[in-house]
Amino acid sequence: MRFQSNAVSAQLTPTSVMKVLFESIKIGIIKSNLIAMIAGLSMAMFVHGIPLSDKIGNMALALIGTVFVIGAAGIFNNLYDRDIDTIMERTKNRPTVTGIIDVWSGLFIGGWLAVGGLIALYTASPLSAFLGFLGLFIYVVPYTIWTKRRTIYNTEVGSLSGAMPPLIGWAAISPDILHPGAIALFVLMVIWQMPHFYAIGIRRMEEYRAANIAMLPVVKGIRRTYVQMNTYLVALFMSSFLFWSFNPYITVVNAILSLGWLILSINGYRRKQQDKWARSMFIFSLNHITVLLVIIVGYSIGAPLF
Repeated sequence: MRFQSNAVSAQLTPTSVMKVLFESIKIGIIKSNLIAMIAGLSMAMFVHGIPLSDKIGNMALALIGTVFVIGAAGIFNNLYDRDIDTIMERTKNRPTVTGIIDVWSGLFIGGWLAVGGLIALYTASPLSAFLGFLGLFIYVVPYTIWTKRRTIYNTEVGSLSGAMPPLIGWAAISPDILHPGAIALFVLMVIWQMPHFYAIGIRRMEEYRAANIAMLPVVKGIRRTYVQMNTYLVALFMSSFLFWSFNPYITVVNAILSLGWLILSINGYRRKQQDKWARSMFIFSLNHITVLLVIIVGYSIGAPLF
């Protein structure tokens, strides 16, 4: 890893090096995506009646592979976006912006993470490796390079990559990713990301505008974003019924959470200031997906024990 200067290098301890690495690979995004991957993995084991002890190796490989591949996607994204990250308040201190990690060091780290992650996933299942590569490719090329700065549909493109983790987990256990349960998880993740990232887009609208990023609220305004957000929330509510064959109670939980989110959107838009409404939408989105995925994991692992 190369550093800006001897002074910077001298200040870096093993702890601070890990902090720099975690910031570069977007550790927060990795953590959130791991829950989705584990949901797909545990759901596949439940559906196919596979005991937890039979797939310990696959689980570990899927975990390692997913962490590495998502980390690689994060650092490649950071490297490409250095010019616009300098403009945005929340990204201007990224190590790839400050120069603590230079381009070649970033490419080296990202390349090895990608290779190591894909090898781990391939060992678990060739299909998992393919899905991991597909998610990495979509995030780096169609999303980061092609659409993020050019079209309001960048969020839709990025959501395809963000919906790969549950399929990666499922494929590590079983190749039938067209099973209704796997499809339900994929659709859930695709749709959920839309209002989630629209909320972020509204909260950071002026930063995105300054960086000339074609986020929906920047290009089309708040009203259009509000309408489109609610359209996706209705779709999220409807997607609940895809879980019916897996477990009716999970269908009900997702439906209630989605309906509550839609009500919050409508009421909040009318009564709250723009920033407060967007913040409440963002916080609810995190609670929605965390609660639902944890319930799916808990049910998938716990139900066979009773």
